[in-house]
Amino acid sequence: MILLFFLQKFDAYIIIYLLQCYSHSLFQCGQSTGSVLNIPFRAICCAPAARYLIIRKGKHMNYKESLEYINSTTWFGGEPGLGRTRALLSALGEPQKAFRAVHIAGTNGKGSCAAMTASVLKAAGYRTGLFTSPYLHRFNERMQINGREIEDEALAEHATAVRKAAEAMAEHPTAFEMMTACAFLWFAAQHCDIAVLETGLGGRYDATNSIEGPEACVIMNIGLDHTRILGNTISEIAAEKAGILKPDCDCVLYRQSREAEAVIEETCRRLGARLHRADFSRIEPEFDSLDGQVFSYRGEPYAIPLVGAYQRRNAATVIEAIDVLREKGWKISREALEHGLYAVSWPARFEVLSDDPYFILDGGHNPQCAEELAENLLHYFPGQKRILLAGVMKDKDYASIFSLLRSVSDEICCVTPDSPRALPAEDLAAFLRSAGWKASAYPSVAEGVSAATDRAKETGGMVCAAGSLYLAGPIRELFGCY
Repeated sequence: MILLFFLQKFDAYIIIYLLQCYSHSLFQCGQSTGSVLNIPFRAICCAPAARYLIIRKGKHMNYKESLEYINSTTWFGGEPGLGRTRALLSALGEPQKAFRAVHIAGTNGKGSCAAMTASVLKAAGYRTGLFTSPYLHRFNERMQINGREIEDEALAEHATAVRKAAEAMAEHPTAFEMMTACAFLWFAAQHCDIAVLETGLGGRYDATNSIEGPEACVIMNIGLDHTRILGNTISEIAAEKAGILKPDCDCVLYRQSREAEAVIEETCRRLGARLHRADFSRIEPEFDSLDGQVFSYRGEPYAIPLVGAYQRRNAATVIEAIDVLREKGWKISREALEHGLYAVSWPARFEVLSDDPYFILDGGHNPQCAEELAENLLHYFPGQKRILLAGVMKDKDYASIFSLLRSVSDEICCVTPDSPRALPAEDLAAFLRSAGWKASAYPSVAEGVSAATDRAKETGGMVCAAGSLYLAGPIRELFGCY
């Protein structure tokens, strides 16, 4: 009974050690373990409590343990390449081969594109996986099927399998590689017909690039971001994004700078890939408000709940991708396309959280995003006082971001996003004051939201929160959005 009590209370390795020592001492005294407990030693090790603890290292983790394990490793890093991801997936039975995929890369717009594409495929009746990053409120948002996030229990189950495989590898995979494997396992177990996969960083060496033969590769707008890793020029970054292209694949391209397009074109020629370009000249806006917009593309009308001219361009790119899927035999009706675009949900992209005063949340965090945000603020709030609520990562080009936003506001409430990479609010405020802004720092996001809202009420203006997606979750929760 004493040993069984220990089995329930101590770590497996301690238990094994105690059993071994106890057996050895009994052997020296001429007794057997079984004679003392009146049960054989083998039976002790086969008892349910003992079995659970003796294999504790490989036990089924719960949800909390799963997140702790994934987050305990480096998110990105190690030697660049797909070797770790492929070895991990091989050990897990190649789950990525159980479903088809649409693969999306780019600097900006890839999340919106992924959400729209998945919404259309769901509307067409397909069991559709969606893999995106980062999340706003809960880790589970990263992987969804038909708009439903992975359940805590399912994530724990697949994370346990991933951990067992990862710890048997010579080089341990990164957190993102393990998260990708969890998603692939879930999509396979749930019999997804197709999954829409957003790259995490770059493309060529991204864990999502372990798939083979995607139904379509989509490359969205490319700009200068993550330059320390991806390169310092548009051409270098475009080459990394183009790394998702495969021989004889179909590439759908968001129209952009000539420098970026030249790289994509050359990659397609080298791989024998077919290039399909969205034609933004054929977009005709018909209705535009903070509630959504109606536009026509190639003469056909569409409605989307997402705001901004760039979302019309994103939608046009999605329509081109859907055409590619149709050519490959996917049954996607005109009605499914219309409904899928209309029903899409993608929070924190010029999202209206309040109208008294107006409070806009935008997760843009690089100069391209700032340029689009400035355009939106001038378009939807002409002549109004605009108060910015901002927080940024210290490794971002925040000097360029705020230079582009200078035309729409001169007053900023600074806060610190919840990230070890965050620039402290006081440092941001000091930088902005040196550049001529009226800037104040606040010790918490809640206090910053309150101060910005009060200031907007005093001036008859509005608030726009921007600078980092790490602000989005906490701000949405303050407005009761989850």
